[in-house]
Amino acid sequence: MTRLFLAALAGLLSLTAQAQNYPTKPIRLVVPFAPGGTSSIVARSIGAEMEKGMGHPIVIDNRPGGGGNIAMQEVARAEPDGYTLIIGHLGTLAVNPFMFEKLPFDTNRDFAAISLLAKVPNIFVVHADVPAKDLREFVALAKKQPGKLYYGSAGNGSAGHLAIEYLKLVAGIDIVHVPYKGTGPNLIDLLAGRTQATSAGTPPLMPHVKAGKLRVIAVGSPRRLDTLPNAGTVAEQGYPGFETTQWYGLNAPAKTPAAIIKRLADEAIKAAKHPSVAERFAVDDAEGIGSTPQEYADFIVKEQARWGEVVRKANIKAN
Repeated sequence: MTRLFLAALAGLLSLTAQAQNYPTKPIRLVVPFAPGGTSSIVARSIGAEMEKGMGHPIVIDNRPGGGGNIAMQEVARAEPDGYTLIIGHLGTLAVNPFMFEKLPFDTNRDFAAISLLAKVPNIFVVHADVPAKDLREFVALAKKQPGKLYYGSAGNGSAGHLAIEYLKLVAGIDIVHVPYKGTGPNLIDLLAGRTQATSAGTPPLMPHVKAGKLRVIAVGSPRRLDTLPNAGTVAEQGYPGFETTQWYGLNAPAKTPAAIIKRLADEAIKAAKHPSVAERFAVDDAEGIGSTPQEYADFIVKEQARWGEVVRKANIKAN
């Protein structure tokens, strides 16, 4: 027992010393998706600003695959020393735990929350030929024609799939899901009129909205977007409390020393609120947040409750 105690004490002292001197080398920030997406934009924008205060580079490492689970498993098993971090996401932290029958890690036990970095709103659109100017009219149309309207998504379990299933639950409508392998194929059929609706972030949809081929019927965020001042939120169109946004946070392996978590959170908060980051985020209608570790942890719990219910009631499976 004495040897075990001394070994544990030595390990604790070592971690304490590391925390006091942290960081002394580059920090690896894992992005659990392919390069080029919003998660990479958030990671690079925040990372570039954070490393100014940290005094060492933050190296972005994209590790796509398995809906983000491959990267999550790798980081869960990494040394809890502050040198391996991961971008937390709605899918990996609040959806996958309920959508996959079994994961090779425990989402709540194996990760520490650092800071909520950004939110990106979803918008709801319909093909221009759909006779609905807003969400209220779309819901009325769907109720008149149950099972006759089709909506596409970027895939089963994607943000768009979840957003519309959530809407179906609160609005009590029956529209049919058509999953595609990505946003591109989804939009091809929507623009051709083979499906009638979809939900996604603004970047892939706005060019078609501006061209008059798609119509925005609602915004999933709690307040209207500056870029779409005439599009009402879902909440203000009859469904109070409704919110569906993609979000991105900063997480570390569990047991990372509290001093390191605090140092990272302090720098993340400053970065998320920096004017240069806000300017970059504005291009994608993203909002920089910056939160304390406890605020972020509480947010994750609320999101798990929200999306866990959607996944269960809509019977969404990984495959």
